[in-house]
This record gives sequence, structure tokens and C-alpha cells, in this order.
Amino acid sequence: MLLTGAEIVIECLKEQGVDTVFGYPGGAILNVYDELYKHRDEIRHIRSSHEQGAAHAADGYARASGKVGVCMATSGPGATNLVTGIATAYMDSVPIVAITCNVTVPLLGKDSFQEVDIAGVTMPITKHNFIVKDVNNLAKTLRRAFRIAQSDRPGPVLVDIPKDVTAAKCEYTFEKAEPIERVSDTISDVDIDNAISMISEAKKPYIFVGGGAVISGASEELKQFVSLVDAPVCDSLMGKGAFDETSPYYTGMLGMHGTKVSNFGVSECDLLIAVGTRFSDRVLGNPKTFADNAKILQFDIDPAEINKNIIVDASVIGDIKEILTRINAKLKRCDHSFWRKHIEDLKKKFLVTIPGGSLNGPYIIDEIYKETKGDAIMVTEVGQHQMWAAQYYKYSHPRQLLTSGGLGTMGYGLGAAIGAKTACPDKTVINIAGDGCFRMNMNELITAVRNDLPVIEVIMNNHVLGMVRQWQDLFYDKRYSATVLDDGADYVKLAGAMGAKGYRAKNRTEFNEVFQKALADNCPVVIDCIIGMDDKVWPMVAPGKPISECFDESDLS
Repeated sequence: MLLTGAEIVIECLKEQGVDTVFGYPGGAILNVYDELYKHRDEIRHIRSSHEQGAAHAADGYARASGKVGVCMATSGPGATNLVTGIATAYMDSVPIVAITCNVTVPLLGKDSFQEVDIAGVTMPITKHNFIVKDVNNLAKTLRRAFRIAQSDRPGPVLVDIPKDVTAAKCEYTFEKAEPIERVSDTISDVDIDNAISMISEAKKPYIFVGGGAVISGASEELKQFVSLVDAPVCDSLMGKGAFDETSPYYTGMLGMHGTKVSNFGVSECDLLIAVGTRFSDRVLGNPKTFADNAKILQFDIDPAEINKNIIVDASVIGDIKEILTRINAKLKRCDHSFWRKHIEDLKKKFLVTIPGGSLNGPYIIDEIYKETKGDAIMVTEVGQHQMWAAQYYKYSHPRQLLTSGGLGTMGYGLGAAIGAKTACPDKTVINIAGDGCFRMNMNELITAVRNDLPVIEVIMNNHVLGMVRQWQDLFYDKRYSATVLDDGADYVKLAGAMGAKGYRAKNRTEFNEVFQKALADNCPVVIDCIIGMDDKVWPMVAPGKPISECFDESDLS
């Protein structure tokens, strides 16, 4: 059938099973929005308050659902406002498709009004991007974009469409979206047998789980693998929920703000099995001393991650679920009870406890865990509150913690929470924010109100930029340069002004009461939690130091 480019965009979205698009209209993309209006009963559009919020919402939708998130923006500043959200998705391997529209083809490259080379701008932060100058190439380009976003190691793809291409016509034929095949042809029997040999010979193995295990959907296979290896398990920030944190095998997060048990245990082990993790600098500390008593065995879908940040002794390349399935079929059950008892003794020695006294971050997260029975989707901004959410909520299934791990994007959370609630309307969705981060995305609160999305925004309000202040306190002789937020902003009044409910909690009893109200309110809620400005995230590894030098407050006294 003969369709315009704008009509083809909508039909291709329907082909891919897209039910929600996050975006903001503008002149160059009007043709697409006009068609979107005609199909509003098939594709829901959520207009964000800012295009960055739309990109984060698409990201949150993708992380929570496992499907591709879609965002749209117009040319020029509309497109560039997506950049931080695209980069966030790129760093954490999140599949989103960003559709932008540009000035007409004859005006490209002439500094036209609201023109920018968005394909050039986003080249380093996308898996691939396209500019479609011929309507005859539009459908196949959009299909390819969705396929690239989902296949192999997922990531964002951008498609830029000049406005005259959205108006031009060509023949369109429906094509059913093809299923995405798991990467298995790179998995060799030699590599599998070598991995099994290394595991069988180890006396003190440790399993380190990253985000690849979440993306692959390998939780069941991982659970079986852990049982067969009989080894303790730690994870990265991105790997949370891939392995049940209530399991006795679990020892906590690894790295800069990881537990002492995980940091000391990995430093002692003789085999570290890395499952879908890229060994970021926040995990390694000093790479020259990282796990220096161990051989390292790495499972990853991306060959570029092998020997990139740390040299490994062996690897298996491929989809994590496929790798673990093949190993589980061949691996004989190991017995490392002596080693595990040692780790259990460390767990008893270095208990994870809630600080007493006043209202604080760990207490808030622990109370949220209890009240939600461990079943909420937790979204975070970036900073101290992010680490507390990682440390004190026990994640028992994947896609339960949504956070910007690689880019560390302040302002990510509220948009992502909106995307998560859209994808999972029956789940309780809570965004954990600091007051500094909330200021960067609070305009999206009105997006949640307008679209009747009952997300709960918990602000850990210490009136400072907490994590930066912590570093200033520990490493900069208490020179608190530009980190005090003492302007008296009232977030409860702000919530009311935007149509949400607002509560304030200054102590534990007040927080317990208002959080229960928030769960029952079934509308967007902001809880302003007043905590101490000098509260810190413990444990900690100083930048560039070995993870074996992990310390907490007791070590400083």
C-alpha cells in the first residue's frame, strides 16, 4: 500500500509490538505526531516535560520489561536533549530506539533553523545510527534499528528522518518482526571444557555476577551453576537481582562500596568466575592488585570486554544463558564447604547493620524493603542514596533495580520510574533520590501526575550533594566547595503545586507512617526525608586503592 513516511514510522512501530512511546513534539516531527494521534488507541504516547526525561523513560521501560524502549524528539535542541539519556542507555547496554526528525533534505548542512547533525553527535554513544534521506529506505532502516538494539549486546540506536521524508510516499508491505536469536555460535566446546577444568581444580572459587546475566535472563541457570560450583556469589551494581540476594551463597556487592566480605573474599579466592560483567574501575579499585591470588575466568557476550580492563586467564564468548546451560550440563557438583565456611565466618564478623539513632538512608531502604515485601521495582538517581538502595534492599529477581551504573546520570531516576511504571503497571515503583538529583528531574513529576502514574519519589534530603561531600570530607580536608544546598526549597509544597501528594519525615516514626500512606494513596507521591548531611556510605575503597583495603567508620576511629 502507498503510505507517507510518517505512516510508515507508525506501522513499523506496530510491527515491532511497540505499545508506548515517550517523547515531545516539535515542528520537524509534526507529521509523525499527526499519525501518532490517529493511532492513539494502539500506541500510547507519554509526553515528558523535557526530552531527556523521555529518553530516561524509554530506558526505564526497557530495563523493567526487557523490551525495546522508544523515544521521539524533534530536530535541533529536541534531539540534543536526548543525548544524556542515550549515553546512559549505551553505558548500561539498554535497548532503546530514539527517533528524531530533522530539517528537510535540501536544508541539511546549511545551519538551518533547529538543525543539528544528531547522527554525528550520537555516533560514539549508540550501537548504530541512521539518517534516512529516501523514504524507500525508511521501513527497512527502522526494522534494522530495532534488530540492532536487541541483538548481541543490546544498546541504543538512533534513526534521524528529515521532515520531507516523513511527507513523501512509497509502497509499504507489512513484515512480521523476526525473533532475536541468542549468540551461541561463538561458544566452543574447547572453551567450555577448559572452563569446567578450571572450576573443577579450584579450591576457593568465587562467582562475580554482572548486568549481562540480567540482560540474558539467566537467573535460573545461574542459580543451578552456583549450586554446582558450591561457591559464594557477589555482584556488581548492574548485576543486582540476577542472583537471589536472600540466598546463603550471596555475600553482597563488590568494589568501591561493596561489602567487606565480598572485597576480602575475592582478594583471597583462587578462581574468580566473572559472569556477564565488564570489570569497571569502581569494581577493580587498583587493577594491578585485583584478585591477584586468583585465576580469572570470564563469560561475556562481547569479545571486546575480554582483557579490556583486566587480563583474564580464560574466557567463553557468547550469551550468558547459553554458556551456563552448556556448562551446567557437563559440570559435576563440587564441594567447597571448607571455603564457604570461611566466607560464612567473614559474614558473621562483618555484619551489615542499620545505623541507629536518627532517620538515615539505610533505615529508609530497609523499611521500604519490609513494607514492599521485597517486591518493588526500585529506581535510583546517582549518589549516596543509590549505594544505600543497592546495599540495603534485597533484590531477589532481575529487572528489579533500575539505576545508571556506567554513566552515573543524576536526573535519571524519575523519568526511568515513569517508564518502569508504564511497563509494569501492577508493580510498586519507587524512585530513590537525593535532593541534588531531584532538582535535575523534578519537572517529570508533573508527567507522572498528568498520566496517572502512581510512582513514589523518596528524597533523601541531606541539604548537600552527599557523595561529593563525602569525598570532600575524606579526601579534600573538608573543603565543601559548591556542595551545600541551603536555599530552603520546600519539596512538599512543590509536590502539591504539581498535583502530587507531598509528605515530610524527620524521624523514623514519621517515615513509617507516611510511607504506608504513600503505598495506599495510588497517586504520585513525594516523601521529603530529612537526614544528616554528614551521613556516609560504608564500606568504601579509596580511589585507586586495592579492594582489600576496604574500610568503614570503625577503621577510622
